[in-house]
Amino acid sequence: MQNFLPTNKQEMEERGWSQPDFVYISGDAYVDHPSFGAAIICKVLESRGFKVCFLAQPDWHSVEEFQQFGKPRLGFLISSGNIDSMVNHYTVSKKRRHKDLYTPGSEGFKRPDRAVIVYSQMARQAFKDATIIIGGVEASLRRLAHYDYWDDKVRKSIIIDANADLLLYGMGENSIIEVAEALDSGLEPKYLTYLDGIVYKTKSIDHLEKPIMLPSYKEICESKENYAKSFLQQYLNTDHFVAKVLVESYSGWYVVQNRPNRPLTQREFDRAYSLDYARDYHPSYKAIGHVPAIDEVKFSLISNRGCFGSCNFCALTFHQGRQMQARSHESLLSEASKMVWEPDFKGYIHDVGGPTANFRQPSCQKQVKHGTCPTKQCLWPKPCKSLNVTHQDYKELLDKLTQLPNVKKVFVRSGIRYDYLMYDKDETFFRSLVKNHISGQLKVAPEHISDRVLSKMGKPARGLYEEFVEKYYKINAEYGKNQYLVPYLMSSHPGSDIHAAIELAEYLRDIKHQPEQVQDFYPTPGTLSTAMYYTELDPRDMTPVYVPKTQKEKAMQRALIQYKNPKNYDLVLNALKLAKREDLIGHGKNCLIAPRKNKYHENRSYQSKNNQQNYRKKR
Repeated sequence: MQNFLPTNKQEMEERGWSQPDFVYISGDAYVDHPSFGAAIICKVLESRGFKVCFLAQPDWHSVEEFQQFGKPRLGFLISSGNIDSMVNHYTVSKKRRHKDLYTPGSEGFKRPDRAVIVYSQMARQAFKDATIIIGGVEASLRRLAHYDYWDDKVRKSIIIDANADLLLYGMGENSIIEVAEALDSGLEPKYLTYLDGIVYKTKSIDHLEKPIMLPSYKEICESKENYAKSFLQQYLNTDHFVAKVLVESYSGWYVVQNRPNRPLTQREFDRAYSLDYARDYHPSYKAIGHVPAIDEVKFSLISNRGCFGSCNFCALTFHQGRQMQARSHESLLSEASKMVWEPDFKGYIHDVGGPTANFRQPSCQKQVKHGTCPTKQCLWPKPCKSLNVTHQDYKELLDKLTQLPNVKKVFVRSGIRYDYLMYDKDETFFRSLVKNHISGQLKVAPEHISDRVLSKMGKPARGLYEEFVEKYYKINAEYGKNQYLVPYLMSSHPGSDIHAAIELAEYLRDIKHQPEQVQDFYPTPGTLSTAMYYTELDPRDMTPVYVPKTQKEKAMQRALIQYKNPKNYDLVLNALKLAKREDLIGHGKNCLIAPRKNKYHENRSYQSKNNQQNYRKKR
C-alpha cells in the first residue's frame, strides 16, 4: 500500500496527517500507473513534498463524501478521468453505455454526466471557501465556450459552469507545481494570473496587454460565423512560443486563457515517469472487480507526447500540442527493466509509443526555439520542405528493449503515421517493423478514401495510402510473413456525402475487406472537425462544408462501409437508390448488394414454408 495515496480518512491518519494539502477527485477508479494522468499529477505533487489524498468516483449525491478528508489546505483538484465523461457515457448515436472500463468490474454509472461540473459543485457545497482547480481532458477541451454535441448547443467555458477558481489545461506537470508552490507561499488563486497553462475568470482585464479579444459568448451563440472565427483564433494559439492571451466575455465576467505552458524538457519528462508508481489499480478493488483499462497499458511504454500530424478530428492539438517531446532511451529502458520482472509479465511489451508511435523528434529544428507554424501543417496537404524524416532513433530504442531479459517481443500498437513512414527514404525501420514488431496485424488510419473527405480530415490523399499498402505486403512477402493490415475508417465526417461513402464502399469491395468495426464521426470539444460539424463552415477559409447530420444519413454512410452485413441491406439499398447508383445493385462482380426478391418469389417462399410445416404436422 505504500505506493498508493490515502483514499479515505483512516489511511490519511495512518500517515500521521491531520489535513491534506490537496484532495484529488477523479471520475476514474484509482489506478497508480503513468498512463493515467491523475497518477502522474499526484506523484509529481508528492515528489515535491505535498500531501495528497485521492477521492475516486465519489458518490456525487452525498456531500459527506467530499468532506471526509476535511478541507484541504491548498485546494481540491478535480478531473473527470482519462476520458471526457460524456464520451465515456454515450455512443455517437447518444445511446447510454452500460460498461465503463475505468471502473472496477466495468460497472457503469459510477460517475455523473459532466463530472467536472458536478464534482466541483459538490466540493463547493462541502467547503464554500475551498480553492477549486479543475483540469484533465474534460476541462482542458472545454476551457472556452464550445459546441456540445450532447446538448446540441454552445456551452459556456467550463470554469463558469463549474464555478472553479482556476483551470489548468494541457499536460499539467509544470503547471500543477507552479500553482501548488504559489498557493503554498500564501498567494490566493486570484493572484495567479501570471502563470502559463491556466484559464481564469475575472471582472476586469485592465491588467492585460494586447490580448486577442474573441467574440463574446452571446455573439457566438447568435452566429455560427462568429463561432468559426472564434475557434480559428483558438486553433492558431495552441503553441507556447507563438500563442497570445485570449479573452472571451460573458455577462459580468471575462474568461482569460493564458498561453500554453512550455513543453517538458526531456529531463522533466523522464523524471515524471521515474517516480514510484505501483503500476496497478488500488488493492481495495480486488474484491469488487478488475479495472479493465489497465490491461492494454500495464505492459506498455509511453515514449512520446504531442503530435505534429494534426488530424482535424483529433483534440491532441488542443490538449498536448503539436510540439513533440520524447523520453530518453535510458528512461524507457529503466521503466521496462522493472516491468519485465513483474509476476504476470509474459514476455511481451505490448506497445512503445504515444499519440503517434513513430514521432520521436520535432518535425523541424525551427520548432525548438520558435514553435510550430500557426498557419501551416507539417504533413498536410504535402510534407513541409523543412520536415525532418527519420526513424533511426525509434528503431534503436526498439532494438534495445528487445534485448532486455525476459523480453520475447516488443510490439508497436500505437498509431503509426504511414505517410511519415513513406516519406522516409531509408527503409530500415519499415523492414524492422514488419519483421519484428507486429503482432499478426498492423493497424493504420487512412480514415477514408475519398480525397475531398480526406482534405477536410487533414489526412494524406488516397494514392499515398495505396502505395503504402503495396509496399507493406511486398516487404511481408520478402520475409515470408502473412501479416494483415487493418485500416481504421470513419463515416460521416464533415465533407462526406453519400457519394463519398459509396466511393469508400467500392474501395472495400475491390480490396475484399469488410471492417469489423466502424467509427462514426464523433463531434467532441476542441477539434477543427467539430467546428465544421456545428457551423457547416471550414473556419480556416470560411467556405461551406457539407455535413451529414441526420441519423438516417449517418446510418446509411456507416452501413455502406459494412455493406456485406445482412442487417445493413435496407440501409445500403436506400443509399444506392438515393445516390442513383442502382448499377451497384445486382449480381455482377462490381455490385455491392443483390436485388431484393420480388413479392411473387417472397410469397411463394412463404407458402412453401407453410406447406412444409403443415405437412410435418399431419405426419
